[in-house]
Amino acid sequence: IMKITPILFSLVMAMSCNTSTQKSNESISLLEPVQTESQNGQSKAYFASGCFWCVEAVFESVKGVSESVSGYSGGIEDNPTYKEVGYGRTTHAEAVEIYYDPEIVSFETLVDVFFGSHDPTTLNRQGPDAGPQYRSIAFYQNAAEKKIIEEKIAALNASTYDGKIVTQVMPFQKFWIAEGYHQNYERLNPDNPYIRNVSVPRLKRFQAKFPELLKDGSH
Repeated sequence: IMKITPILFSLVMAMSCNTSTQKSNESISLLEPVQTESQNGQSKAYFASGCFWCVEAVFESVKGVSESVSGYSGGIEDNPTYKEVGYGRTTHAEAVEIYYDPEIVSFETLVDVFFGSHDPTTLNRQGPDAGPQYRSIAFYQNAAEKKIIEEKIAALNASTYDGKIVTQVMPFQKFWIAEGYHQNYERLNPDNPYIRNVSVPRLKRFQAKFPELLKDGSH
C-alpha cells in the first residue's frame, strides 16, 4: 500500500479542488446572470482578483465608489466561510462587492481598475496567494457588461499580455458577505505583516498607475 505523505496529500487535494472548481465554472457559465437593483443611485459590481483585503482597498480609493465589501462568489456552495474558502474546500473565490455611482464612475472604468490592479495572466494565483480561491474573475450582470469585459480582454491581450489573460468572465449569481473582521481590513490593521508587505504595495502601485481615478486624499 502506498503511503500518503503530507506533500502528496496536498497535491491530491489541490488537484481535486481544481477539478471541482472547473466543473463549477462550467455549470455557472451556462446560467443567466442575476441583475442586482440599484439602491439610492448606487449600482453594484463584482470582481475577484486575489486576496479581498487588497482588492477592497484598491476599489475604495476610486472616485465614485462609496463602498467595497469583502466576500465570496463564483462557486456553488451556500454560506461559505473564510476557513472553507481559504483552505480551498469550496468552489468560491475571494471577491468584492462594489457600490458605485454610475454618474461619477462607469462600469467600464471599474473594469479598467480591475485589470490595472492585478496580474490577469497568473492562473489560480495572485502574488503570494495560490489556489482557485484566488483566481481572477470579472462578473457581469447583463449583456452590456459582458461585452465591455470581453472587449477589454481582447484589447489587453493584443496590446499588453500577448493573449495570456486567464481571467474568467462569469455571469453573476450571488455574493456572500465575508465575516465582519475582514471588512476594511487593510485600513484597520496597518501593522499586519501581510498588509505592510503585500496589500499596501499593491495599492500604491495602482495609485501610481491611475492617479486621475483617485479620491481626494487617496494619493
